[in-house]
Amino acid sequence: MMIAYYESKKALKQEIGKPLKYTETSLFGPEYRSNGTFNVCNRPHITGAKREFFATVTVKNDVVVSVD
Repeated sequence: MMIAYYESKKALKQEIGKPLKYTETSLFGPEYRSNGTFNVCNRPHITGAKREFFATVTVKNDVVVSVD
């Protein structure tokens, strides 16, 4: 699961059409792919955001196309 740098899931949804702001967390290699679906979260103690959230993000050609 990657850490997404957004204040809330709503803020992440507003970024559809833009590149994802994230940090890799895996010890086993990069999780991010230019095309694919993966899970992200926001950890307030790491990012300084107010809320914790979890989301499934779909990326195509390095651009967010959907957030669930």
